Amino acid sequence: MTATPDAEPAPAPPAAGRHPPTAAPAPSTPYRAPLVAFLVANVVSLCGTRVSAIAIPWFVLVTTGSPVKMGLAAAAETLPLVVSKAFGGPLIDRLGGRLVSVSADIGSTVVVGLIPLLHLLGMLHFTTLLALVAVAGALRGPGDAAKGTLIPDIADAAKVPLERVTGLESTTERFAGFVAFLIAGGLISLVGAANALWIDAASFAICAALIRVWVPRRSAAAAAAQAAEADQENYLQQLRTGWRFLSRDRLIRPLVLMISVTNLLDAASFAVLLPVWVHDHGHGPAQTTLILTVFSITATVFALLAASIGERIPRRLAFTLSFLVCGAPRFIALAFDLPLWVILLAFAASGVGAGFINPILGALFIERIPRHMLGRVDSLAGALGWAGIPLGGVLAGAAIAGIGLAPALLVAGGLYLLATLSPLVMGGSENWGGRRAKQDPPDPEETAEHPDLAAVPTAAAS
Repeated sequence: MTATPDAEPAPAPPAAGRHPPTAAPAPSTPYRAPLVAFLVANVVSLCGTRVSAIAIPWFVLVTTGSPVKMGLAAAAETLPLVVSKAFGGPLIDRLGGRLVSVSADIGSTVVVGLIPLLHLLGMLHFTTLLALVAVAGALRGPGDAAKGTLIPDIADAAKVPLERVTGLESTTERFAGFVAFLIAGGLISLVGAANALWIDAASFAICAALIRVWVPRRSAAAAAAQAAEADQENYLQQLRTGWRFLSRDRLIRPLVLMISVTNLLDAASFAVLLPVWVHDHGHGPAQTTLILTVFSITATVFALLAASIGERIPRRLAFTLSFLVCGAPRFIALAFDLPLWVILLAFAASGVGAGFINPILGALFIERIPRHMLGRVDSLAGALGWAGIPLGGVLAGAAIAGIGLAPALLVAGGLYLLATLSPLVMGGSENWGGRRAKQDPPDPEETAEHPDLAAVPTAAAS
């Protein structure tokens, strides 16, 4: 099966297929255009995705009056998103992240726009709505994952270190998370849920245009290599190769497991544990919003700081300290019924740690994963990281009912601490500079089928 390459003539990339740290002088204005366009597109895309997550369930509630249907609509988007993210990686590797990202955003424009259009025409039934929402979620999985694979090209085009781009991407992600809820609430209040979806659909079109016009294409050599691989392997074989790499890399594997656990605990905290604490202590939604706003602001500011100094800080030390600050302390502060101002300080400190985490992880993953496998490995890692999120609220509610709020908070904090330290135990001998200090013994079956895996060179630990 031959893939249609999305490529233009360009110098061949390094033969190793790795991503060496980019060290270059400050970019001139023409070089900044792809980076600025990518960051703006990232904000627009994330805001659009999160506005959809709020506007669509609210639209269902106001049009049907059923909380049950509202919950079904929310679930109908989330499950296909996780599944398509897991299985869409080979598509990104075959066609290129740029083409997949643009196509997914164009598809999202059409699908999301159909919801208010069919409603206006009186043709929108609930089953039709669920189908459209499921398609929208399925598009967002590979679409969002594809944008992450563009980062090496953006760093090369902008002539900036890889950590700069991952840091700025994390900053835009934090910023979008902060403003998306305000945008969604404002749009729904001002123009109504149906009209908010028109604007939401337009946001995906803007994102597609920005990526299409400004983000560089894959080099001809990279496109040819990936097309040749597509001729040799079918889709499932490529997916299996990505899974083997993910499961055998002695640093990425424990990191992904850790992220899955911490994401579950974060979901439990923000969805259930924190709101219950706020309610039990006589506060209201305003206090919940204040706590989360403080967290979002410090996370955004320190993600920007990580973007500016990320290439100069020791990754392992910064990552460990950031997670130690980000995780367990906020659970402990809530468990011991400390005053609200102390809770605010704890969540502000948590945001400081959170700001450094994603830039480090993003650069580390991109450097360790061979370029031709970046789409499938990163997609699988992202899906595994998301897998526990739907369970977070359910488990938190069950824990509160079974052992009470304070013990549940202490258990969650203890698990967060153990998860944070696990990569140091399981991947302690690995090089965090981006390249594996030493390889796992080659699998004869795997290297016979995929000799490119055996050919990836190793580098001395830095």
